[in-house]
Amino acid sequence: MRQASVNRKTKETDIALSLCLDGGDICIETGVGFFDHMLTAFAAHAGFGLCVKCKGDIEVDCHHTVEDVGIVLGKALFEALGDKSNIARYGSFFVPMDEALGFAAVDICNRAYLVFEADFPQEKCGDFDACMCEEFFRAVADNAKITLHLRAPYGNNSHHIAEAIFKAAGHAMSIAAEKRDTTLSTKGSL
Repeated sequence: MRQASVNRKTKETDIALSLCLDGGDICIETGVGFFDHMLTAFAAHAGFGLCVKCKGDIEVDCHHTVEDVGIVLGKALFEALGDKSNIARYGSFFVPMDEALGFAAVDICNRAYLVFEADFPQEKCGDFDACMCEEFFRAVADNAKITLHLRAPYGNNSHHIAEAIFKAAGHAMSIAAEKRDTTLSTKGSL
């Protein structure tokens, strides 16, 4: 099984996360309702088992919780993917969500990079600051050491835009993490 468990405790957050790339339970408790909804959508559409328990300083705002969960998820992805041999490596996916369209492309390559292009008409989705989508995925990409491109070329509802992006990212990661017989690199390794 390709899995990892990561714990991280700071003065701002206390996080326990377990991830299984080959499926399993999804149980998310971050204290930020909309973020729980997005993480659940990401895991469900990726086909990953994901359990997250986070106690954060949400009395300040959601920033530390969202970014730190991204850090921990990225570290878990990095660990669960192992040496990254024998995976598809690349994945991309479009998700329409009513009037919004989300797109994700990923390269599991040991090179951290994020391109994020999305405008959110409403600043908040419940208790979640929409601008935190980019911060979350930057933390994931940096700590998983993946290249991740995310776009929402259009949409009128921030909830739909965010959800389309999280679901597209889940599908793209699932495709890229699929097992293969060879390592897709002209160098012979990633």
